[in-house]
Amino acid sequence: MTENEIATHVVDAAYRVHTSLGPGLFESVYEAALVYELNKRGLQFVQQQLIPVQYESIVFDKGFRADMVVEDKVILELKSVETVAPVHKKQLLTYLRLADKRLGLLINFGETLIKDGITRVVNKLQE
Repeated sequence: MTENEIATHVVDAAYRVHTSLGPGLFESVYEAALVYELNKRGLQFVQQQLIPVQYESIVFDKGFRADMVVEDKVILELKSVETVAPVHKKQLLTYLRLADKRLGLLINFGETLIKDGITRVVNKLQE
């Protein structure tokens, strides 16, 4: 499955979660509901995956935690905030680079319409 095919499934799952629950809940609630939806679709994923960071010859085992990594290809960064800040997109791009992944989705469940809360962030993705 390609990154774009995975993203299509994730966006549909996020839409279903947001339509049912609406905005304003904790991020952890949306993550749990998204886990349920991704499981229904048979997608493989890891929650709170540790990604090491290498600096010169030193490897930091606890570089960062990806909220979710789907099919070992797409990183999901989940938010439940009023407004996504530019730093959130930069953060996801950094995660993609460090994990050597090509596509990330920044999903803000705090938006009134989920379509306004989903941002694609790419790292050398071949379209």
